[in-house]
Amino acid sequence: MEDKITTPIPGAVIDQAIQKINELKALLAPYTHTLTAAERQSILKMSNKSYTFVGKVVDYCFKNPEFKPGYLDEAALKMDFDTADGLRPVLEQCNQLAVNIDDTVMLAGNEAFTNALVYYSAVRTAAKNGETHAKVVFEDLSERFPGRRTKPADNTTK
Repeated sequence: MEDKITTPIPGAVIDQAIQKINELKALLAPYTHTLTAAERQSILKMSNKSYTFVGKVVDYCFKNPEFKPGYLDEAALKMDFDTADGLRPVLEQCNQLAVNIDDTVMLAGNEAFTNALVYYSAVRTAAKNGETHAKVVFEDLSERFPGRRTKPADNTTK
């Protein structure tokens, strides 16, 4: 497999990215809310179809107020919709960034793990061939695979 991760990300870039994410979180903190897992599961979700529907309702509510029930707060309806509408592009950008970061972490992890297994295989071979130092390294690394623990051949005669 081709090694696609060929340029390391400088620590300063990672630090700047984290700083900017923290700035974004602080900027939006007064306006964002956290839901529990149960709340996330139980509330209505506004999909693309529902988004269009709710937008139309907001327009109709102000254009045709005669149909609005007295207990409906149209200002709150509009504010809620405008909040969702305003945050959608932010969410889309964050989701795209999260997917790109997740893909890169996955790819880099795959490449690192693949190369680590190559090294592990070489150490295992060296340990089986009786190299003492390799045996110590192999035993330490083999803890990652507890179900497959195979002892290197002991080349001493009994």
